[in-house]
Amino acid sequence: MITLDKISDGDTNIKKHKCPDPLMRTRFMTIIAERIINMGDTLRLAVGVMGNAASMLLYSAPILTFYRIIRKKSTEEFSCVPYIIALLNCLLYTWYGLPVVSYRWENFPVVTINGLGILFEFSFIFIYFWFTSARGKIKVAITVIPVILVFCITATISAFALHDHHHRKIFVGSVALVVSVAMYGSPLVVVKKVIMTHSVEYMPFYLSFFSFLASSSWMAYGLLSHDLFLASPNLLGSPLGFLQLILYCKYRKTGIMEETEKWDLEKNEEKSKQLQLVINDSTNDKS
Repeated sequence: MITLDKISDGDTNIKKHKCPDPLMRTRFMTIIAERIINMGDTLRLAVGVMGNAASMLLYSAPILTFYRIIRKKSTEEFSCVPYIIALLNCLLYTWYGLPVVSYRWENFPVVTINGLGILFEFSFIFIYFWFTSARGKIKVAITVIPVILVFCITATISAFALHDHHHRKIFVGSVALVVSVAMYGSPLVVVKKVIMTHSVEYMPFYLSFFSFLASSSWMAYGLLSHDLFLASPNLLGSPLGFLQLILYCKYRKTGIMEETEKWDLEKNEEKSKQLQLVINDSTNDKS
């Protein structure tokens, strides 16, 4: 016969055997959460590497443009303003990603690509400055000096006036956000010119394509990092890059037809010159 004491002892033993289940369940959920976090970090790193690759292609895209400037020894109608704004953007985001502002090296991919971007933009600005006119040199100097001052002031305030990473990130990120919006908005001048002239001569395809790829990649990286200062400007840059691609596809054939007609005119001019020489020679022979 089972007594109440035995039943109570049995319940206690059952409870003792059931106690490990919630602990195991908690431990199992913790392991799953850690794996999900690790997967998120891996995905974020992968997107950051993709963003680095796309940005490197974007920064190297103007090489063809500047090769043309060096070959012709003239800046023609190209503008230096987008490269100067891009320089300021690279300076600010390099500073933003360094451990002075960010927590340790959490934004290491941002530092690497923007550090490379500083070298590219400085090189492009120097080449432009070398081959532009005297008036153009003055414009470049007037634009570059405030850019350097803005960066120096931002770096000084964030390093010495603010004493924690949170406030430093907010301050530097806000300044960089405004500059990034200006950088992505600067091609609108070229877009206006393309629409008015129906020519894509001064809007290279690779520059627009890599701009779209880079801004899309960094938008994804910023969203995965829960960093609005990285994601927000690219929410504007990605649609603008896509708009440039649409305009290029629309007006590309027009540009090709104009180049063909120009080539035909040059050929006709050469033929007319040769014909004129033949006529002059025959006239001289007759006389």
